[in-house]
Amino acid sequence: MLTRRRVLAGVGAAAGAAALSGFPRPALAQATKVTFTTSWIPEGPNLFATVARDKGFWKKHGLDVSVARGSGSGAAAQAVAAGTFDFGMAATPTAIIQASRNLPITCIGQINYDALMGIAVLAASPIKSPKDLEGRKLGASVTSGEYPFLPLYAEKAGFDLKTVDLVQIDGKVRERSLVDKQVDAVSSFATSTLPSLVPLGTELRFMLFREAGLDFYGQSLITQPARIEKDPGLTDAFVAGAMEAIRFTMTDFDEAVALFLKANSEVAISSTGKAYARIGLGLTNLTNLVPEVKEKGFGYADPAKVATMTDVVVRYGAGDKAVRPDPAALFTNRFAGSVKLEGKDLAAAEAQAAPYRKYLI
Repeated sequence: MLTRRRVLAGVGAAAGAAALSGFPRPALAQATKVTFTTSWIPEGPNLFATVARDKGFWKKHGLDVSVARGSGSGAAAQAVAAGTFDFGMAATPTAIIQASRNLPITCIGQINYDALMGIAVLAASPIKSPKDLEGRKLGASVTSGEYPFLPLYAEKAGFDLKTVDLVQIDGKVRERSLVDKQVDAVSSFATSTLPSLVPLGTELRFMLFREAGLDFYGQSLITQPARIEKDPGLTDAFVAGAMEAIRFTMTDFDEAVALFLKANSEVAISSTGKAYARIGLGLTNLTNLVPEVKEKGFGYADPAKVATMTDVVVRYGAGDKAVRPDPAALFTNRFAGSVKLEGKDLAAAEAQAAPYRKYLI
């Protein structure tokens, strides 16, 4: 069983004390190999994984983590539940849906606190409010995480979804369909659509689901309940390294982006790659400037919020045969809160995230 004490064992009391106080830790003779999958291609919400691996945050906790890119939150959750990966990340609503179908997963730490689901339109579009979607073409991908909640969004935002021409499109061509005006609007995540189009000079407006009262957490770290029971020290070390990396992306923004571009050459060689990474990370970091992080520390999930979210997700997004999972079992704060954002670090994070607020107004 891997524990923090075992990680430090043998390096000497002085070295251990230095490590715990923030000094560089001695190299370990043999790190524990761990597998991790993101929920999507390299982008802002999963940029922390590159930082955790390449900046050494996981290494200092005794872990050698391999990072695989994902193909969707549902697929990531299923792969983790099956044991294909030790840990993963998934959109929190999707994790709830999968758990309602008896998938053995547990959310062990929040990565970000707003899914930023919504409807994107071109800046010059005559669509000024959700009501204006009536009679228009709305592009949507059935596999995208926000899709199941379109009926609820329509209900809360005050428009008749039956009057909207819902056009099924592949998520890979969603943004292009909007730019080419094959559709009048698209449903998506702001962290995917805005970084893809804004660097190209495409001006957008984004109508967020949260503006209609649909507040969903963003992405969660996940693992199997059995892994937690078998080796809680491993989970503790993994979450700690991830949260330290997330804090780093918020306080050392430029270096975090540089590490990401170095590790993802296909993004770096693109003429818009740097802007894509910066906007995606900037939007993600904005979602972490919330009371949960400021008051409780990184990774903390508010029990009242997740209970409400679970009710909404199961009712509207999980299907008739779904069984409501117990939020207290699905979400744990056991490994959250050890990494804080305070004082000058909080001020730095707020300053570096501020330029990206304009994309959500």
